[in-house]
Amino acid sequence: MPYARHAAVRLSLAAATVLLGAAPVAADSGWSVVPATGGADGRPYVYAEGGPGTVLQDAVSVLNPGNRPLTVRLSGADAEDAADGSLEAHSKPVGTGAWIRFARSSGGRRTAVPTVAVTVPARTRADVPFTVTVPPDAAPGDHPGAIVADTGGGRTSAVRVQVRVLGPVLSALTVEHLKVRRGRITYELVNRGTTVLTPRLAVRADGVLGRVLDRAPRALPVELPPGSSVRLTEPWPHHPALDAVDVRLTVTAAGGAHGTASASVRFVPWGTPAAAMAAALLAAVGAGVAVRRLRRPPPEERSEIRAGTQAELTGAAM
Repeated sequence: MPYARHAAVRLSLAAATVLLGAAPVAADSGWSVVPATGGADGRPYVYAEGGPGTVLQDAVSVLNPGNRPLTVRLSGADAEDAADGSLEAHSKPVGTGAWIRFARSSGGRRTAVPTVAVTVPARTRADVPFTVTVPPDAAPGDHPGAIVADTGGGRTSAVRVQVRVLGPVLSALTVEHLKVRRGRITYELVNRGTTVLTPRLAVRADGVLGRVLDRAPRALPVELPPGSSVRLTEPWPHHPALDAVDVRLTVTAAGGAHGTASASVRFVPWGTPAAAMAAALLAAVGAGVAVRRLRRPPPEERSEIRAGTQAELTGAAM
């Protein structure tokens, strides 16, 4: 992907047109926006990479197979993958979408703007160049974005723009604000690194008498860009009615990212006549288990005690 420094960037909005087909269709029917190919094979999305402070250049194509001119408004947007795998774009960009600029001519001057309107003649294609200006303080790693096309008629289309800022790559995440309430476990995941993360979650819970929950690692339906966070809920409909439980969440992701969080909770059937007795019994059982664990000697000491006892019995027999 060619790129140039900001001072050397020259924007052009000259649209190249090409005949698409002769079959007449409705003016707003079948239009689309795709990455400009520059060759026979199409690209699924726009990919650009460069260091902080560089300006990356590319283009998208607006295709109008209809029999009337079509006006489309293009703008940059922050983006992420939705749970169903589709692209979810945000209309008010504060990240990668804010780095995207188009050229607009006014009064004989060209300026870089975040939004531009393009009129595409019937049965033609308009190639619209754009730039991605990487901030000098941009963190290394992946920065997903999108270019959104809108005709104003209620229909939109988007092209994914995947920007990779060169530099040291770090995969890191944390699990925060873990809370356990009846029927659910809530927590927050924070991407502390410089790469886009698709986390995996494992859940374990141990009660007074043993394990009460053990969920193997599974992929979560979220994608975390660098610096982003998300609050999630893990359902627990069959939690204990009476127990003291330690809950532990373990989250991992590609690149060695790893985060854990723990919380303790007591399940007591409040509101029943036996609630106070149940709470007291739960506390007594927990204290008893703790005392037994404290009094129980380590395995090495137990083996020495058994060996000494056997020696005494052997000596007495002799």
